[in-house]
Amino acid sequence: MLGVCLFFDVKELELRKVPFQASLEAGAIEWFDEKLKQTTAIEVTGTAEFDALFEEIRVYGHLAGTMGSECDRCLAAVELRVDDEFDLRYRPVHPEWETAGKPETPLDEQDVEVGFYEGAGVALEDIVREQVLLSLPMQRLCRPECKGICPQCGENRNEKVCGCRDKQVDERWAALKNI
Repeated sequence: MLGVCLFFDVKELELRKVPFQASLEAGAIEWFDEKLKQTTAIEVTGTAEFDALFEEIRVYGHLAGTMGSECDRCLAAVELRVDDEFDLRYRPVHPEWETAGKPETPLDEQDVEVGFYEGAGVALEDIVREQVLLSLPMQRLCRPECKGICPQCGENRNEKVCGCRDKQVDERWAALKNI
């Protein structure tokens, strides 16, 4: 049976796999980015299970939804579709791993592929936030050929040619131009 499960508790996962299906409406997740808005519900399905051998929670599944932002060049509205599969592993943070006052130890390649959790388990909202943010492009553009905003007059160059010179020369440096 599929049900809404918003927290994966280790104690429950030790007993059985937990299939989940959730629809996270706008406002259910804090994105920590003022420009980023959730425009549709994010649909998430998958399974969570506990691997006793490695003491880790495995959460795998699929998520899909739409996010809104503004173009990094011209500030126009941008709609970003998210549609991804995920397969994640989380291990508990052990007190002996605390590095305060100790030299840092390098991470193994396997450590980079594993997340860590504190407490009784992992929240679905945290997983969804991480996966959505990782799936979004680093530069959010309305279109690849976006011309941006004129730095002199502020006109959106995609809508109107403003006639400003691209580079204004500082008069103090004008003499160097003739060298």
